[in-house]
Amino acid sequence: MIKGWRNQQLARNLSPGYVDDQERTVRSFTRHADAMPWHWTPQHVDEWSADLRAVHGCVRSTLRNYQGSVRQFCDFLTSPAYGWDDECLRHFGTHPVQVVYDWNAATHADEAEGEPERRAFTRPELEAFFDHADEEVLRVRGRGRKGWLPAFRDAALFKVAYAYGLRRNETRMLDLTDFGRNPEGREFGEYGTLLVRYGKAKKGSPPKRRSVLTVWQWTPGTVEEWISEVRPGMRHSTGRALWPSERGPRIGVQRLDSRFAAYRDAVGLNPALEFHSLRRSYITHLIEDGHDPLFVQQVGHDHASTTAIYTCVSSDFRTRSLRRVLDATIEAALRPGRTS
Repeated sequence: MIKGWRNQQLARNLSPGYVDDQERTVRSFTRHADAMPWHWTPQHVDEWSADLRAVHGCVRSTLRNYQGSVRQFCDFLTSPAYGWDDECLRHFGTHPVQVVYDWNAATHADEAEGEPERRAFTRPELEAFFDHADEEVLRVRGRGRKGWLPAFRDAALFKVAYAYGLRRNETRMLDLTDFGRNPEGREFGEYGTLLVRYGKAKKGSPPKRRSVLTVWQWTPGTVEEWISEVRPGMRHSTGRALWPSERGPRIGVQRLDSRFAAYRDAVGLNPALEFHSLRRSYITHLIEDGHDPLFVQQVGHDHASTTAIYTCVSSDFRTRSLRRVLDATIEAALRPGRTS
């Protein structure tokens, strides 16, 4: 059954990684239910879901995705096109049924399902985070250890992720050839644009590509110093990956998370801040600096409403925005010859 379902998903052009996750979820549910699919009941789903929330602490979106995997597997088993009903009746005297319904599954009620504590860095927090990353390079290098090379890489990587509003995997999958010129931004030299080739994909589609324009003057210097002066000293610098690791051609996701958490905790920042907070900060700070929301959508959002969800403007920005509106209103009211 699992093999047939896997083939069906691959035929739909779903990524092997996604299919692997689906299979792991169904096998986990099977172990929890302690029953084969032709004996599953909605009660098994209820008990499993309660365990995921109460014991494992799964967030809303994760629970919904897990339930969706079981629902899709049951859709496959109960489809007449694959004949599993007849096969099970012949061998076991019963057959699989759908066990995940609207009334016993989490619903997708809101576009924004992120945990409420997730937010962007404030500007002082971001400065403290980057300062600590730079100080870590100096500290390790001052002790005469080679570990300053990966420390420098991590500091540059975090800055680039913020400078272009990148997701975690988009950052780690960058190559040396992904930077280019921007004819309208000659001051950025060879680093006026960044081609993101591994953007977040939709189901059944390849990674979504996009180009992101460089905004801040400090970005080219950071990238150039890493590529020209520091990266050549890395063991796997002969590859094309922008961020090689100490043991392989490309840095891993676990390394990004662990180093980010170590720096965040060392500075004493809120544990709710995560790697994705760099992306939220990019969006928020561009909006606060007065950039057009349509330009900010270069982060890869299809709709402005999605970008708005990521925007966490400060109270000072809201106060200044309100002040501008009030001043304009008062000026219009006092202007001679005004119309009602």
